[in-house]
Amino acid sequence: MKKFALICMFAALAFGVSAQEVEKKEAPANGAKIRFEQMEHQYGVIQKGGNGDCQFVFWNDGNEPLILQNVKASCGCTTPKYSQKPVMPGEKGFIDVHYNTNNVGGFSKTVTVTSNAVDNPRVVLRIKGNVKADAAKEAAPQAAPQVKEKRAAVPVSDKDIKHVEPSKLEKK
Repeated sequence: MKKFALICMFAALAFGVSAQEVEKKEAPANGAKIRFEQMEHQYGVIQKGGNGDCQFVFWNDGNEPLILQNVKASCGCTTPKYSQKPVMPGEKGFIDVHYNTNNVGGFSKTVTVTSNAVDNPRVVLRIKGNVKADAAKEAAPQAAPQVKEKRAAVPVSDKDIKHVEPSKLEKK
């Protein structure tokens, strides 16, 4: 009975702790603050080899210089470029993103921006679209691949060669 009471007491204590409201932390008043014009770029449908460039615009709404510490794509098919210079308060900056449109099919990739912003030090941007193959190339018949004639492999070792008489060898 004591064990049951002890278990009930711990359960009530755990429930009481989880039921307490967690205070929201407000961003400090001083420091760099980052705000993006858009968090996602929709390419729509692009032809294979088409323009895979887009630009994300952001502002420093804080009162200290904003420094982008790292801008990293989720895969090698996406290449971000950004200025290494600090963005001063009230000014805007740019992140240029290039997607390799030689990859046919739908895509959804991310670019993670890490900065000294006090309000949002890590921002995830997204690019989406669908790359279609060239219609003329799709309609053209493809040549059948050439297949080399296969010959049966005959295992041969030094032991086999020593025991074969020259008169028994096949002549071609």
